[in-house]
Amino acid sequence: MTIYTTTEARSKLFQLVDETNKTHQPIYIKGKRSNAVILSEEDYESMQETLYLYSIPGLVESILKASAEPIEECVSHDEVWK
Repeated sequence: MTIYTTTEARSKLFQLVDETNKTHQPIYIKGKRSNAVILSEEDYESMQETLYLYSIPGLVESILKASAEPIEECVSHDEVWK
C-alpha cells in the first residue's frame, strides 16, 4: 500500500495517476483534515459495476449456482435460438 501526504501527492499528481493506472493499486493520501484514495478509472468503473450487480437480489446466488453446474449440462447458444 502506497501512502502519501497531501503535500507529496500534490507535487507528484501526474506521476501518481500514471502509477495507479499502470499497477491497478490504490494510492492513499493522508491529509491533516481528511484522507483520500486515487484509483484508476478502469478500477473505479469495475467497482461500480460489481456494486450494481450485488444490488440485484438473487443474482450472485444464481451465478454461483450456475458456475457449479457441469459444462456438459449447460444449454448451448444454438439450442436456445432454435
